[in-house]
Amino acid sequence: MSANEGISAEAAARPGWGVFWMVVTGLLFVGVTALVKVLGTRVPAPQAAFLRYAMGLIFLLPLLTTLRDLRLDRGTWGLIGARGAFHTLGVGLWFYAMARIPIADVTAMNYLSPIYVTLGAALFLGETLAARRVMAVVVALCGALIILRPGFREVGTGHLAMLFTAIFFGGSYLLAKMISGRISAGVVVAMLSITVTVGLAPMAWAVWVTPTWWELGVLFCVACLATGGHYTMTLAFRSAPLTVTQPVTFLQLVWAVLLGALVFGEGVDIFVVLGGTVIVGSVSFISWREAVLKRRVTPPVSATKV
Repeated sequence: MSANEGISAEAAARPGWGVFWMVVTGLLFVGVTALVKVLGTRVPAPQAAFLRYAMGLIFLLPLLTTLRDLRLDRGTWGLIGARGAFHTLGVGLWFYAMARIPIADVTAMNYLSPIYVTLGAALFLGETLAARRVMAVVVALCGALIILRPGFREVGTGHLAMLFTAIFFGGSYLLAKMISGRISAGVVVAMLSITVTVGLAPMAWAVWVTPTWWELGVLFCVACLATGGHYTMTLAFRSAPLTVTQPVTFLQLVWAVLLGALVFGEGVDIFVVLGGTVIVGSVSFISWREAVLKRRVTPPVSATKV
């Protein structure tokens, strides 16, 4: 599949709009991380994630008729269930990490998801990994080591949670690619929201604490910003090729660093910035190569978000 598939010649000639919508997307997703950081740890991570998705179900109301009349075979249901399980674990771990490590660390490590997708596509979907793509993957993993610096600083549970978050989000994206050939994009998104809500429900019940109205308000705002971010990301992809919009995702790290330093007093870790830059550069290179080869495997960074 071409990186420009679904982009008209007129839209592809307006890359400025693609950049603009991707900048807005980055701001919205940084807003999501900031709100979860503000929420803190009083509400357990599984419960916070459940409430975010449960309240986000309100955005599925326009699809109720379509979902009610849905008829799927067992194999498709199996893929939907598997994707829901992967994403459920990823979301729960993301909320856990977000409350415990700096915003910049979470943002930088989330850039690894497209790299795991590239590896997973080679292992499970038969994609060919040319030498240049292998080198880009290795460079990205080196970027992760720059961020973590094992042996030079303590690698906490939050960092380990983000490593697995990226893996689970990458698996979710690969399953979404398999499902997308069977059902419409809107139904794919709707089924993800439903399965993740159902998957998180028992985890939330096991650790439930009564949330305040303020905490519920914060989580509803998280749901709104996340939904808005996915929508503006779609507008960005319609306006410009991925090779134009992918590098813009680096700005998310810039804003995350500034937000962490200016609002949450987290300080600026130059190694996190350097490692994130290395990872984004590698992902952008892989995206460019796939565009040259007229093949689309590696997802945009923002496609693997909560």
